[in-house]
Amino acid sequence: MLSFAGLAAEHAAHAAVAHEAAGHGAEHASEGLPTAAPVLFHVGPLPVTNSMVLTWVVALVLVAAVKIGVGQVQLIPKGAQNFWEWLVEGLYEFVEGIIGTELVKKTFWFFSSVFILIVSTNWFGLLPGVGTIGRGIPVEPGSHKLSHVTEPIFRGANADFNMTFAIALVFFACWLIWALQFNGLVGFLKHIFAPKGGTTGIMFVLMAVVFFAVGLLEIVSILFRPVSLSFRLYGNIFAGENMLEAMTHLGGGAFGWLTALPFYFMELMVGVVQALVFMLLTAVFTLLICSHDEEHGAEGHGHGHGAGGHH
Repeated sequence: MLSFAGLAAEHAAHAAVAHEAAGHGAEHASEGLPTAAPVLFHVGPLPVTNSMVLTWVVALVLVAAVKIGVGQVQLIPKGAQNFWEWLVEGLYEFVEGIIGTELVKKTFWFFSSVFILIVSTNWFGLLPGVGTIGRGIPVEPGSHKLSHVTEPIFRGANADFNMTFAIALVFFACWLIWALQFNGLVGFLKHIFAPKGGTTGIMFVLMAVVFFAVGLLEIVSILFRPVSLSFRLYGNIFAGENMLEAMTHLGGGAFGWLTALPFYFMELMVGVVQALVFMLLTAVFTLLICSHDEEHGAEGHGHGHGAGGHH
């Protein structure tokens, strides 16, 4: 909890410095993107924020795009089916090269889905109107013209920590299930706590104590992964959207968008990179916990061939 609060405080301090720097560039400088997504309405006790609404829109668009593209699968792909097959096959080969053939069959559904979802939400957050259409502060009392939109209808989904933390928690649940499926409960505990190497006697006891202490540190590292994964994605997207808004106000007037244009294209690239980083990190974390069983299986397979040769 102390680490979580420290990271949040540090991020808030950086945001405050960025806001102060941006404030010198324009008379009506924006206060920047608020850390908490504004609540648009409630469904019973559930508050619905503008980042949730954008997530729903992205999900519906993706479902519609897939339905249109591969609703009627053709032996010779045409049109949108070509794109979806290229995307899925490319991601499959990429992930397979990292985690192996056996593991990719069980986990690819998650890695491909999380990559496509994060890229889509990142790019949708850059569309005109996202963050700029909604309720705000009027230029003067009674005026319909707004000087600053404080409650936009849409907000970048990954600029909301709730969204990135939810994705990270889903991965953590999947990671735990995969780890138990590949190793079993005893194998999972051995993977974390058991001493490695062929030591015996007093050396084995010493190594057991050392590896048990290392295992406790590993447990702390595992529990902190959802926080680190979510903060990495949230921090980059949140900072990028604030930077675009600051650059727009620095340009001033009708040509403020021109100042932000180079950074806009940079954010398009950042949206892909951050999705790729999230997918890579989750794939590597999965490989680290599930490779133990595969290695032993490979060794056993090799020993079997060796024994057969000797016979």
